[in-house]
Amino acid sequence: MFCLLTTLPLLSRIRAVRQLSVQQALLSEVNSKSTVSFALFWPTAAMLVLMVLGSRWATGQGEGPMLTMAPHPDGGRYWISGQANVIYQGRLPFHSAYQGPNSFRNSAEYKTSMIETLYTALRPTHSVRYSTALILDVESAEGRGLSEALGLAGFTNLDVVRNPYLSETPYLARYEIHQVIGLTDKTTPQDSNFFALASQVPERRIEFRLGKMTLPDFFDVNDAGTDSHLQFMNWTVDNNGAWDYAADTRGYTVGGMAEYDDRSWSLRYGIFAMPTVANGITLDWAFSRARGQNGEFELRHSFIAGRKGVTRILFYGNNAHMGDYREAVRAYLAGTDKTPTITAHEHFGALKYGMGYNTLQELTQNLRVFGRFGWNEGQHESFAYTEVDQTVELGGDYFMRRLHRPDDKFGISFVSNAIKKDHQNYLRYGGLGFLLGDGNLNYGRENIVESYYNWHAWRGLYYAVDVQHINDPGYNRDRGPVWVGSVRGHNDF
Repeated sequence: MFCLLTTLPLLSRIRAVRQLSVQQALLSEVNSKSTVSFALFWPTAAMLVLMVLGSRWATGQGEGPMLTMAPHPDGGRYWISGQANVIYQGRLPFHSAYQGPNSFRNSAEYKTSMIETLYTALRPTHSVRYSTALILDVESAEGRGLSEALGLAGFTNLDVVRNPYLSETPYLARYEIHQVIGLTDKTTPQDSNFFALASQVPERRIEFRLGKMTLPDFFDVNDAGTDSHLQFMNWTVDNNGAWDYAADTRGYTVGGMAEYDDRSWSLRYGIFAMPTVANGITLDWAFSRARGQNGEFELRHSFIAGRKGVTRILFYGNNAHMGDYREAVRAYLAGTDKTPTITAHEHFGALKYGMGYNTLQELTQNLRVFGRFGWNEGQHESFAYTEVDQTVELGGDYFMRRLHRPDDKFGISFVSNAIKKDHQNYLRYGGLGFLLGDGNLNYGRENIVESYYNWHAWRGLYYAVDVQHINDPGYNRDRGPVWVGSVRGHNDF
């Protein structure tokens, strides 16, 4: 009920904004009352269940403020929690010499998104050395992004589903089997969460996960720049934009991964299903011809004594029914194709590969800095995440402990995205990607600065303000710059 009460004022504002135009009113009409009511019902029901169970779990919370609406068990055999994240974004008009079918529109616009998740997990036994967990998560994604999430490589809202016509009906987001096999009896503490229930794990261990998941849960993780619920909102700030990780339209895929963890380092590998078409909702189950393979090395080492530091190096290779930008441009220049069409030059088993670097360093108790670098070969079609062939990112965050607000946080980041020459030519001659296509291109790097302030209101309730400035949106110097402002409400149950 608390979730419902805290989101009603924002939803009322959203409805008022949608009434500004006939088109927006029609979109509101499409979102039927029954769907919205159902989507709001199940996180509220989960909240009530957690409050009932809260008195049993309170003893496991330890010291410190409670950062969820109800307490959760520490090392318990089951887990129930949830979250609701509402982002309201607006864009001011900006200069545009022209625009195409996939452009970020230059008129003023306001959109909202809401994503709700119910997390559940069961640990059948108390064994620490040989621990098994069954994970099942249900999710609902509502609303749309500015310009239907088109026209920007680094789009401004990570919560937005890239196909606005998908149903808002709740769906199974994750179902996993998680198996830990200890290689020693010596244990190390672990923060219990919905992906790992045990509070103690073997210091040296092998972990397996099999099922449906999203890869950023386990690869390219960065404590200061990963979470759109409490941190940054931009796609290429929270994730490595050049990492075209295997996923359907909603960001999930099916597969398996193995991970070896030692005291100061980890090594993980996973193989996952690719979509049948770029940004598609249907996965290709023929792993012999379509698959996404990912490997990552993680070193937990700090350059400052007594402070946390982590470095991760990622490699990936995707095989799928992908197009070739160079072939598409050649066919257009030869007169074979009237316009460059990437889908006319797809090949089964086509390989797209790349790498990423990810680092985090704690400087003081309150200040952390982080960075990313990403690269991929750029000749083959951007297929699953976004249209970026190279990215460089630098950012940081600061906790407001000195102002007696230990759970408030300010963050700022800069990211510069680029595409290779084949990709540039394809867009310059009027080709369309699954995200980009202005009909022409005066190429420049897409540079983004994002800053936010996240305010902890009470228990699991947070509010944030966020500002993003984008130079050369969609890599086009003939358009922009763009200013996007956001207000976020978040509730952890």
